[in-house]
Amino acid sequence: MTDRTDAFIATLDVRVREIIDRCTRCGRCVEVCPTAGPAGIDTREPSAIVSDVLDILRGGGDAESRGARWAATCTGSGRCLSACDDGVNPRFMLAATRLRLNERRAANERHATGQAGFQKMSEAVKVLSRLQLPADLLASLTRSARADGGPPPEVVMYLGCNVLKTPHIALLCLEVLDRLGTRYHVFAGPANCCGVIQFRAGDTKASGRIGGNTVAGFAATGASRVLTWCPTCNIQLNEIVMPSTEAGFHLEHVVPYIAARIELLRFHFVRPVNKRVALHEHPGVAGVTEGVIKILTAIPGLELVDLQQPRVGYMCNSLAPVPAYKRELHARELDAAVAAGVDCLVGIYHACHRELCAHEATSPFKIVNFLELVGEAMGIQRNDLFKQWKMMQDVDRVLAEVAAQAVTAGLDIESVREVLVAHMLGEQPLPVGIRVAPTPEPTPEPHGFFPE
Repeated sequence: MTDRTDAFIATLDVRVREIIDRCTRCGRCVEVCPTAGPAGIDTREPSAIVSDVLDILRGGGDAESRGARWAATCTGSGRCLSACDDGVNPRFMLAATRLRLNERRAANERHATGQAGFQKMSEAVKVLSRLQLPADLLASLTRSARADGGPPPEVVMYLGCNVLKTPHIALLCLEVLDRLGTRYHVFAGPANCCGVIQFRAGDTKASGRIGGNTVAGFAATGASRVLTWCPTCNIQLNEIVMPSTEAGFHLEHVVPYIAARIELLRFHFVRPVNKRVALHEHPGVAGVTEGVIKILTAIPGLELVDLQQPRVGYMCNSLAPVPAYKRELHARELDAAVAAGVDCLVGIYHACHRELCAHEATSPFKIVNFLELVGEAMGIQRNDLFKQWKMMQDVDRVLAEVAAQAVTAGLDIESVREVLVAHMLGEQPLPVGIRVAPTPEPTPEPHGFFPE
């Protein structure tokens, strides 16, 4: 192991011991958790559930206990962060619990699980990004994090991996930074992974090495701040990786950064957007929802309405451990959007867009990312090919449309087909007015492992 990996593992161990020492088992984190109930967990004795978690962190405990189930079904909403008076980060506590549970499997099994998950993600990103972006542009986004010649950038814009499946969102984000005059280096793609897939699989060594290398690459640019797009990356780096490093930069989400400069951006809103819109929200990363609201309400002509829906998780795919509940939330929100008479249901994150966009086919409104409205106000349009393909709900038809680009991009047609089947035939468009009741759901294996 490298010194960096050693430091990562040692820091995790120290932080776990601090949780064990500090936690008083008050149970407030269980009480405020929005998904414990929908996950089928009996929460009448919250202190007992926390005790289960602490037993696992000590190296014992029952993998079938309520505490283990609670950890496995955590969706990262973050409500627990302000509920704890013991100086504990309960979201990290549950991440460490999942790690300890997954570390009970053989090392080669953990490594194989992480490697398979990473390869599956990488292949999907490669295929979907190459089908939608010119090769030279994609290469400029996905170079490995490293120090380049010249003065250090003002910021590193870290897009993560999976936003490249819907690259119009990433490109619009960069357009906004350009309009703000921000000097940035952008890094994206699997070569700049945060290590979350390996961490979820219990492959601690690989996770520490990968995440640590990425942080070191950002630091080497000399930038004083790193802006993230992906909430998964934001949480993984902030709460898991960076406590073991001396990064030398401040990491924050790009939305609050943009919102703090709204007066500069407002100058570029040259076209009114006369639309009634509602926001699809997740609370996991502080300041993001508030920032999007500040940005959208600065757009001339735009009317923002609140659908008064539950705010759960940090992105739609973080609800994978409770799939029936996620589908119920989506159905409820779609019905509320119809009742509110909106022109657009507006998402923030890429994973939400991938899951929700096909519902546009059966809804009286469009489903867009908030940056598409920002782009419209600035007179910029980026085509959403992913939504166009997914709304077809016909992989053969999509394949016929993209075949020439696939050949140009050097992609194997069968690999393209596999990726399209996985991504285009996911959540189906749901007729408005149909609600899906939550049902008991099995514990994910490995604990807390879900797709990006």
